[in-house]
Amino acid sequence: MDIVELGLMYDVEVDGSSVKVLYSLTSMGCPAGAMIADGIVDVASSVPGVENVEAELTFDPPWTPDRMSEDAKFILGFG
Repeated sequence: MDIVELGLMYDVEVDGSSVKVLYSLTSMGCPAGAMIADGIVDVASSVPGVENVEAELTFDPPWTPDRMSEDAKFILGFG
């Protein structure tokens, strides 16, 4: 399962070789926060032609389980 299925990635902007990813966490105290930010930068940086990556954390709008894909809800027992 990834941050897209969990509904944590809100937006991606591409401007030439620069990419900005707007993402959220399930809560402000999420222990995986740093790992998620590093993963966003690592994955986006691995795309050919991408030279600059910015991962911007937001809590607006707040994340809710409603943002998860149906598959993620099934796997995690939300329903």
